[in-house]
Amino acid sequence: MELKDLRARLTQLDGELLALIAERQRISEEVARAKRATGLPTRDFQRERDVLMNARAAAEKLGLSPTLADNLLRLLIRSSLATQEQAQVAAQGQGSGKRALVIGGKGKMGRWFAEFLDSQGFTVEIADPAGALEGYAHRPDWQSDDLSHDVIVVATPLGITAAILEQLARHRPPGLVFDIGSLKTPLRAGIAALQQAGVRVASLHPMFGPDTDLLSGRHIIHVDLGRPETVADAQNLFASTMAEQVVTTLDDHDRLIAYVLGLSHAINIAFFTALAESGEAAPRLARLSSTTFDAQLAVASLVAGESPALYFEIQALNQYGGESLAALADAVLRLQALVSNQDAAGFAKLMRRGQTYLQDRAAARQT
Repeated sequence: MELKDLRARLTQLDGELLALIAERQRISEEVARAKRATGLPTRDFQRERDVLMNARAAAEKLGLSPTLADNLLRLLIRSSLATQEQAQVAAQGQGSGKRALVIGGKGKMGRWFAEFLDSQGFTVEIADPAGALEGYAHRPDWQSDDLSHDVIVVATPLGITAAILEQLARHRPPGLVFDIGSLKTPLRAGIAALQQAGVRVASLHPMFGPDTDLLSGRHIIHVDLGRPETVADAQNLFASTMAEQVVTTLDDHDRLIAYVLGLSHAINIAFFTALAESGEAAPRLARLSSTTFDAQLAVASLVAGESPALYFEIQALNQYGGESLAALADAVLRLQALVSNQDAAGFAKLMRRGQTYLQDRAAARQT
């Protein structure tokens, strides 16, 4: 066969593969309905393991790479889970006959919450001076109309969230009010004002980005504000998903976030800053890349593409942020000293300590 004929055959096979994937998705929707009817959980880890093992075995018999089959099936499983989770959320219809207002709904996470609540059956309204979101009622000023919604989400930049919470307290809305801020100590006064006004207030932190379509394995942190019933109300919004919901105190949240977000952001900002100021052209480095470099570069590229204003707030507004930055600076200085002093034993000790810590962390996640 000539090259053009071979390419035409590949194109045909690609179409057939996509048709099979579409059929698999349709079956996934039927699986979701069957699980709901029998009360089974959306995710079945044993079934996933069986699917992956069968795929690897079949690949070997066909002369294909088992790793290729494993990676492909993991993508399909993830897509299937997303389909089933979304169907579960819609089927439970917790928001049927209820209204929700998303203040800051034009933003990335505001949009995510608008779409998530919409999928539960809520009638969603957006309040954002930046403009409307297609498919939703819109008001530029959240205070310009009634606030009798069942749920009010404050999805605004951290720098203005506290003021909005305090203003909401003066309106005394009857529904559940919660922010989704990355930090909580800067919101303490606003949260207290809502509590004093008798408002049902919660505070949560979704530990995922706006492109997330599957909540399995994702965490949602709920802050314990001393009122278990409002935490339960907020948790109930995600009960039909596979998200892992964690409850912590306000101060513990920010202390941990200084490392979980602040430290990880700082490492990547330092990494791409060092590269940008190294004098080495990006194409030249690309020709000499390694597995570790490429993996770090991929994460750093995601960080570089995020909002500088948001990332600055996470660093600057966290009263515990200086602790993690100081720890990073100290670690770099110690590493530099070990290398300068040709201290191979100290270097090995540093790496072993990190290895032990990471192994302990992995073990803790499995329990």
